[in-house]
Amino acid sequence: MSCTTLLVGRKASNDGSTLIARTDDGHFDVKKLVVVEPKDQPKKYKSVISHVEIPLPEKPLRYTACPSVDLKDGIWAATGINEANVGITATETITTNPRVLAADPLVVYQKAKKRGEKDIPGGIGEEDIVVLVLPYIKSAREGVLRLGALLEQYGTYESNGIAFNDEKEIWWMETIGGHHWMARRVPDEMVVVMPNQFGQDSFDLKDALGAGKNHLCSKDLKEFIEKNHLDTNQGGVFNPRNIFGSHYDSDHVYNTPRAWFMGRYLAPTTYRWTGDNADFTPESDNIPWSFIPERKLAVEDVSYLLSGHYQGTPYDPYSAQDTGRRGIYRSIGINRTGVTAICQIRPYGPKAPRGVEWVCFGSTTFGAFLPVYTNVPKMPAYLSKVSLDVSTENFYWASRTLEALADPHFGSCIQLIERYHRSLAAKSRRILAEYDEKMAKSKDFSLAEEANEKLAALAKKETTAVLNKVLHAASEKMKNGYNRADN
Repeated sequence: MSCTTLLVGRKASNDGSTLIARTDDGHFDVKKLVVVEPKDQPKKYKSVISHVEIPLPEKPLRYTACPSVDLKDGIWAATGINEANVGITATETITTNPRVLAADPLVVYQKAKKRGEKDIPGGIGEEDIVVLVLPYIKSAREGVLRLGALLEQYGTYESNGIAFNDEKEIWWMETIGGHHWMARRVPDEMVVVMPNQFGQDSFDLKDALGAGKNHLCSKDLKEFIEKNHLDTNQGGVFNPRNIFGSHYDSDHVYNTPRAWFMGRYLAPTTYRWTGDNADFTPESDNIPWSFIPERKLAVEDVSYLLSGHYQGTPYDPYSAQDTGRRGIYRSIGINRTGVTAICQIRPYGPKAPRGVEWVCFGSTTFGAFLPVYTNVPKMPAYLSKVSLDVSTENFYWASRTLEALADPHFGSCIQLIERYHRSLAAKSRRILAEYDEKMAKSKDFSLAEEANEKLAALAKKETTAVLNKVLHAASEKMKNGYNRADN
């Protein structure tokens, strides 16, 4: 799926948390937030898309997931945090090039052509990764190693980027062709921006094939590169993006502008972003994979970036001025997003509830982020009980309704939306602080479930209130409005 990922190292965040976040940009995919208990996890997994069957380890962990409500194409669990406080977001669809795909083709499901022949299963993909990995890992590094082993054994039918985080580390992993992969530990002081392209622009291959302290990869990656003449770098600098990635014209409209927008926010004075002497423009192929932000980031900064539509630039599709460049680049906050989640692993408070997942349904430009504790036996009905029918009784459809009403009347509604975002963020943070303190004193971690019910009730109240206001504003702008005095 076309997505946008943002990773924040613990020394780059305002409170020492690690943050991994991604917009899951399906085609208006109806989503929910649930908890999956060990008793409900299968012994053998079968992919709907690729038909591959994979035996699963014993003793899985409880974890959260954002699956599709309609399971016709599989689970598509998207993101989650397990009871060991390890998070995953899977996946960011990335680009590659024909040289890589010729050397290591994608493993695609092949249906039998003749009677008596057997279908040939494909590899694993975005549909499968959360379910195959998250219940069986106790650190971000373990996530990379487990997924790497699965890729080498079963292959993949698509190119993907995957992030893992625990209390101390974030690892970013990218697939290379059908069976190869590489992963890098995100430096603690850095923020990573990923807009649907192969991202890593530096890599220590010696460390990856040796000690593996901060880099990991397929064991034969060096030989794979040499055998297939993939190294296109000059001057001895190993740049994976040049070797494994793409530089298509379409990238300059769809992908690189998003990295430019995020980099411009993170490091506004470190680099020049506009003008004739700009270091980077929206169409630059060499925008860095990671930045040291000029100030430490909070969750609200992450949500702002992932709701970006080039506000403050000539490219904003909602601009009242016709700049001649309005709407030419693909926004981050896009209409077809199913769910966006920020997996926050905090270094403070009681150990059990340190994982907090901030979830937003639908377009992030209008939808609000709600935090919930993840180490709980179930999620509130407002988040988990979602059908394919429109209803304001759950957060998914209430958010989608709000967004569809506000979008065509952006100028009239955006202040209402911004106040809604700020109100929900402030009040939900207050609830988190209250229950962090209660659980620290009582050691009763079951209070996290009570807190989540309060958070969901707050979200319903705030969302209903803004829906009332936006519906009124949109009704006033209907084309069939007419008064007797208009004659």
